[in-house]
Amino acid sequence: MQHEQEYIDHLYARVDALRGQAASAVEEAQRPDGSTQQARVERDVRVAERSGLLAALNAVDGSLCFGRIDLTDGASHHIGRIGIREDDAERTPVLIDWRAPVARPFYLATGHTPMGLRRRRHISTHGRTVTELHDELLDLGDQERTGHEDPSGDAVLLASLNAARTGRMNDIVRTIQAEQDRIIRAPHRGVLVVEGGPGTGKTAVALHRAAFLLYEHRELLARRAVLIVGPNPAFLSYIGEVLPSLGETGVLLSTPGELYPGVEARGSDTPRAAAVKGRTEMAEALRLAVRDRQQVPEPGEPVVVPHDDGDLLLDWHLVDEAREAARATRLPHNLARPHFVFRILDALTAQLVERIGTDPYGGPNLLGPDDVAQLGKAVAANPDVHEAIAQLWPELTPTEFVADYLAEPTHLSDQDAAAIRRPVTSPVDWTPADVPLLDEAAELLGEDDSAQQAAAEAERQERIQYAQGVLEVARGSESFEFEDGESEILAAHDIIDAERMAERHEEADHRTAAERAAADRSWAFGHIIVDEAQELSPMAWRLLMRRCPSRSMTLVGDPVQTGDEAGVGSWEDILADYVGDRWEHTRLGVNYRTPSEVMDLAAAVVRAERPGFEPPSSVRTTGERPWARQSSDDLPAAVAEAATAQTPDEGRLGVIAPRRLHQALADRLPGVVAGAEPDLTRQLVLLDPRQAKGLEFDRVLVVEPAEFGTSDLYVALTRATQGLGVLHRAPLPSALAEALGASDAERPV
Repeated sequence: MQHEQEYIDHLYARVDALRGQAASAVEEAQRPDGSTQQARVERDVRVAERSGLLAALNAVDGSLCFGRIDLTDGASHHIGRIGIREDDAERTPVLIDWRAPVARPFYLATGHTPMGLRRRRHISTHGRTVTELHDELLDLGDQERTGHEDPSGDAVLLASLNAARTGRMNDIVRTIQAEQDRIIRAPHRGVLVVEGGPGTGKTAVALHRAAFLLYEHRELLARRAVLIVGPNPAFLSYIGEVLPSLGETGVLLSTPGELYPGVEARGSDTPRAAAVKGRTEMAEALRLAVRDRQQVPEPGEPVVVPHDDGDLLLDWHLVDEAREAARATRLPHNLARPHFVFRILDALTAQLVERIGTDPYGGPNLLGPDDVAQLGKAVAANPDVHEAIAQLWPELTPTEFVADYLAEPTHLSDQDAAAIRRPVTSPVDWTPADVPLLDEAAELLGEDDSAQQAAAEAERQERIQYAQGVLEVARGSESFEFEDGESEILAAHDIIDAERMAERHEEADHRTAAERAAADRSWAFGHIIVDEAQELSPMAWRLLMRRCPSRSMTLVGDPVQTGDEAGVGSWEDILADYVGDRWEHTRLGVNYRTPSEVMDLAAAVVRAERPGFEPPSSVRTTGERPWARQSSDDLPAAVAEAATAQTPDEGRLGVIAPRRLHQALADRLPGVVAGAEPDLTRQLVLLDPRQAKGLEFDRVLVVEPAEFGTSDLYVALTRATQGLGVLHRAPLPSALAEALGASDAERPV
């Protein structure tokens, strides 16, 4: 213990020194100076690097070192969250990053396959103090004993599983199991599907895989960024501290409703509306709706454009010819629009040329090229012309277009149109199911950035003109006199021109790749991880596949838990259109979270609908069987009473109930606000089954389970790590009642 404490003290001293050096470097680099543009760019790079290092060092301060491996050749290595080297000529490693190849035996070695190890040591710390050691002997012939032997090798894992929950997911870097390690370190190219039931650690595996990929492919993924998509804001809050604790801060976490820049979709759809919006047929409906906005006049009813020399006419034939020419470019709507506009302007100019320049004696047109050009400019500057063009081929934004479409859906059946028809009058009206529609619309419309480019160039020219003025003032204010008449002195205009001077005052973009990706709809991520992937709709998959042209993805989920009507559920159905059968599938089969008493109950409910269902095997048992209790009158009061009795001294209690009961329950439960995002750090949390996906609580109360579908009920029943209770007024679902093995009378079972 003393030896390990001294080593830990040495590691923290080194970390403190590195932290101080990084902080000083950042402070020094941020001081203003008169350096060149190149020097400032290099300075900004150093600031970014040192700031990232400083953030990583600050994040891993707790449980910095958690293990040691002793090799049969006498060498030993301490394993930790990050790698640390001595500040000597050899850069001697004193702490091995858990992701390094040399650390892998810490997770994979067994007595049967020791991988060159004689001992594996787990080091537990509180702050910077060593509290426990657990040694596993892998070389059975080794007679050296320390007094800290762990015969089963499971003490650290079981202590972690039985610890009270805090409302935030902890990393599993100390307890990664062999089947998890193989997934974490799998090659990053292509699509890897990780399927696992409740409690198998699939979310933690996905997060540790993100950290591993950033370690292995730092240059690529730091530049392109990694995107992690989770089902809801509460889930992202729950997992938000895992990657920073592993020294990784440059990852973008997002819900499906946040994947369109500038829109935070917090509205809600009916299940039917979400299902309709999620179908791939919506892509074709939107495409046809965009074409509908490319209009032509009715035959015989031309558009009349007022003009000083007589009205100009846009008839069906002329506009249709211009429209077909623009469509033939195969460009998105807004990018094809200039082609339409030029055709219309040329046609209207030709009308004027014919009207004004016709020779009454039948000769050639009297107008020369300069005259024709002048008429063309006049037509192009005519606001009535542009008003007519805007009616025929309007410039559209995705938000305006989709809002108009939802107000009056087209190219759908009457029933589907009625399901999604609603007004969108403010940004808060957008729903997560609308986000893929906005992204699809952006693809169909195209983003014409010519105006932004022109504005940026105009701003650049303005800076150059200002710089030129500064240099001219400096030149005009010279008043040097030299006795010999030949001496010279360099001035600003002698060593820099106006353009370079202006460039020195341009603002550099100091945002991280993740921050830039969040603001750029067309960003191509280096890798995407999707949690609860079975819940995403086909339209949401179209969006995500556009975000990752390389198809480098890790998808984690459990088809049995598919609760959203829009969800795809089947991995084959999700991936067939994008990668065919070129994807890998692996399954996690061990349940680390849910005790066997609870898992057996939940599995029985699913088997009533799917007789062949096999749940993951639980590694834990608590001896505490689930119970159910019926309330004949005041169900919220019964829930409040049970919550008071069940709330643990440490840890968290989750109350999972239908959304319609949340207000009545919130009125009885202390500190709970109905409709707000769940605060998972509170001891008592109220959620519905969809909000509970991926989360875990020490104890769970499931309320009125008859209102849940099988998938949602399975999710609700499997959130508990210790104890489970069921409270209801309506009769229990028959499968649940049978599994509990009693009537609907009040009972503990």
